[in-house]
Amino acid sequence: MSVFETQIPRSYQQEDIQQILNLAIARQADSEEYSREQLVEIAAELGISTDILLAAEQEWLVRQQERQKHYEFDCYRREQLKRRFGRYLIINSFLVGLNLLNNGHPSWSLYVLLFWGLFLGLSAWNTYQLQGEEYERAFQKWYRRYQIKTFAQTLLIRLNDWLTASGRVGDRRLR
Repeated sequence: MSVFETQIPRSYQQEDIQQILNLAIARQADSEEYSREQLVEIAAELGISTDILLAAEQEWLVRQQERQKHYEFDCYRREQLKRRFGRYLIINSFLVGLNLLNNGHPSWSLYVLLFWGLFLGLSAWNTYQLQGEEYERAFQKWYRRYQIKTFAQTLLIRLNDWLTASGRVGDRRLR
């Protein structure tokens, strides 16, 4: 027996099996995609029931949707930071220019530049912190607003469809 074969354990824990199988699947098919039927076949070969596979698939879909919402939230925060930075540059350029024209040197405008820059820096710090309680609170707040906005848009579309279908849009009797 080689030294490598003597190091291979005879039993594995569930987490170890998952890691080994994940590595094996990744090495076998770097660019291949599997169909749902193949997923069911693989699960059957591993002795995983269809019910457990379906539950795992549903959990995976929920996690994917959650990751997508977090990605959208992160993009939203970066876009907000870009807007704040743009406003900072435009307004402070104007103030420093105005201060230079009046006094010949920047004086009071530097205080505005520094204090506003401090708050902009803190905002940037928060934008790129993607973990922690504060991040989760900001995400939950954004997600509630997102849900309300989506609900309102859906409601308006349905109301418009109902009014269009009932022939009331453009009717002079409605004022």
